[in-house]
Formats: sequence, C-alpha cells, structure tokens
Amino acid sequence: MPSPRKPTIVLLAAPETSASVLYGLYDVLLSAGAVYPDMVNGAPGDELLDIKIVSADGKPFHCIGNIPVEPHSPVGDVTTPDAVVICDMYTSIYDVPKGRYPREIAWLKKMHADGALLSSVCSGSLLLAESGLLNGHEATAHWAYRDMFQRHFPEITFRNESVLCLAAETDRIVTAGGVSAWHDLTVYLIARFCGYKTAIETAKVFLISGHSEGQSPYSVMTRPMESNDGPISECQFWIADNYATTKPVEKMVQRSGLNSRTFSRRFRAATGFTPIEYVQALRVEEAKQMLETDQHNSDDVGSAVGYDDPASFRRVFKRGTGMSPAAYRKKFQRISQIANVEN
Repeated sequence: MPSPRKPTIVLLAAPETSASVLYGLYDVLLSAGAVYPDMVNGAPGDELLDIKIVSADGKPFHCIGNIPVEPHSPVGDVTTPDAVVICDMYTSIYDVPKGRYPREIAWLKKMHADGALLSSVCSGSLLLAESGLLNGHEATAHWAYRDMFQRHFPEITFRNESVLCLAAETDRIVTAGGVSAWHDLTVYLIARFCGYKTAIETAKVFLISGHSEGQSPYSVMTRPMESNDGPISECQFWIADNYATTKPVEKMVQRSGLNSRTFSRRFRAATGFTPIEYVQALRVEEAKQMLETDQHNSDDVGSAVGYDDPASFRRVFKRGTGMSPAAYRKKFQRISQIANVEN
C-alpha cells in the first residue's frame, strides 16, 4: 500500500533572501515529526512534510552573505504545493521593488488560484502586495516598511504591530513580520498541516517561543521619505529638536503659515502621520532610548519628552510600543545586561 502523500511546502527564494530565513525555515519544517522522537526516545520519527526550495529559474545562486543556494527546481516546475512561503526579499525602505519579480508573482497568483496557501516573511509580503492578492486585506511585514505600504499599496491595511497576521487566512494568505517572525510562521504551518501536538513538540526542540508581544516593542520611527513640501519639511526639522514643547502642533501650524486644516492635510500627505501622531511618535522614540540607557523613573522620562501627566505618558507609550514603560525598560535592559556579560 503506497504511503500517504506528504503536504508539500515550497520556499520561494532569491538573491535578496536572508540565509537565516531560508535555511531556518527549511531545517525546522523538514524536522517536523522526525527530530522530537529522536531527542526524547533515541529513535527518529518520520518526516511529515515535503519541503522544496524554488527560485525563478531554478539555477544555483548566492543569497545575502554570499551563501550558496541550490534550488530544487524553477517555479514553473511546481504545480500543486499545499503552501508557499515567500522568504524575505530585502529591499531598501525607499526602493519599492515593483517590476522586479514578474515571473515569481505570476507563479504565486497561479498557485493561489489553484488552492495553495500563500505566506510570506518580512519583505516577502511586498510580492503579495504587488500581485494584488492582498488588496482589501490586512497584512504585515517588517515594521520599517510601514511607510512604503501606506504610500504605494494604499488598498492594504498595514499592521506594523503584528508578528503573524492571520486576517486574510480565510483567503489562504498569511503574512509574518520581521525576519525572525519565520519562527512564528513555521509553528503555524506545522500546526496547520501536521497538527497542534507536532507543532508544540517541534517548538520545544528548537526553543521557539514566538513573539507574543508583537513587533511594536522593536519598531523604530523610520526617517520619512524626502518631502517636496517646503513648509512641512521645515516643520519636521523644527519639531525634531522641539518635540517636548507645549502645544507642538499649534506651533508647527503657526510656523507653516497655513491654516490648521490645510496643514494637517499636507502634513499627512508628506509623512503618513497626522501632526499629533508624528509628535507622539518622536516623543515615544526619545523615551524608549532613555528607558534603555538610564535609570530615571518613568514619570521623569515622560516629563522630559513633554508629558507632565504621567498617566498620559503611559497611555501614549503603551499605544506606541504595546508595553508599559516599566515593562519596556525590563525587556531591553535585559538585552543590555547580556551584551555587557559578553563584553
């Protein structure tokens, strides 16, 4: 009697892919069902998934870090996968990769039409965005691509706080955040195709605990794209040094020479933020750096960045990071302590 067909998961890679993502995914997914019994009972089990690496043309190449990759086949030779994972495809936050992957995108659209689950890691979601398959859906990628999504893919609701976005799961699309979010995606895929028990066992073997706090604690306010709007650009430079001032939005409006409504509209068009969101983001960024590097209490930190009311500071900080100031300090000072031990 022939063995039952294993679910096939295909990893789509390119020269812009990180080796840690590609080979991490490959190792963990391939181990599902096999490694845990070996670690616990001394006898390996059966591999439960069929894992393939593909690229546009199937030819060997070197990915980021000059690491060699030998795909199993070109995309055109794969017709019936159960799932596709688009590995990260690094691009600058200012360099929209439209038109860079036409063969891969055409294949992804066909795979989705034929019933495959499509998933992505980090910047891999840009291929899904360009394909149009994410239009009308929520999605995530690395938090640094928030501005790119808002400017160039307005039909998509970008969830920069999410590590694993399942909002489009019913349409067979799942997106994961920054590069290490492949951990969360891998556990999800193993649970989906092999069952919850196997997913937990695999996570135990590889010490995968997930990112339960989301991406928000790690995100940084990226430098906005250059604006051709002179008054708005001047206000951005001014507020960068004066974010702690009282009534900051009112003062920016006055400096711009515009009426309040026009200023707000043009500011959002230029930055992707409302004026008050922009000020709050600057204040939270400065507060994060203070909490990471010194021992001032959170009320003093809040006051230093412009919040005389401690409750208001804690509310804004938690909205921006997903954590209280005290929890944020504990998390990142632990990293600092590890770094000091290593040094």
